[in-house]
Amino acid sequence: QAQLVESGGGLVQPGGSLRLSCTVSGRTIRLWRMAWYRLAPGKQRELVADVSMSGTPNYADSVKGRFTVSRDNAKNMVYLEMASLKPEDTAVYYCNFPNSLDSWGQGTQVTVSS
Repeated sequence: QAQLVESGGGLVQPGGSLRLSCTVSGRTIRLWRMAWYRLAPGKQRELVADVSMSGTPNYADSVKGRFTVSRDNAKNMVYLEMASLKPEDTAVYYCNFPNSLDSWGQGTQVTVSS
């Protein structure tokens, strides 16, 4: 069972940027597609972006062109660069293995507000 630790969230104004990090232990990410999810109040958990073993990204339409997902297999970490943030991006963000979900981490809160 992996341990997933997300960090980098915070309070940012609309139009601002944040970089989220996910540190994974107990499981080697290079063998797996990795993904970022978010959970907003009153909504279901949503897959925001994923990145293949070879580094090919995919994005939800709501974040395409604004978010960039990447991975560092040597460090066993996954990143999410978020730009042009909107209030509707406010949520707790999580990383996980989309093809073989592990236990969820505590997530990192992103709040976009003026």
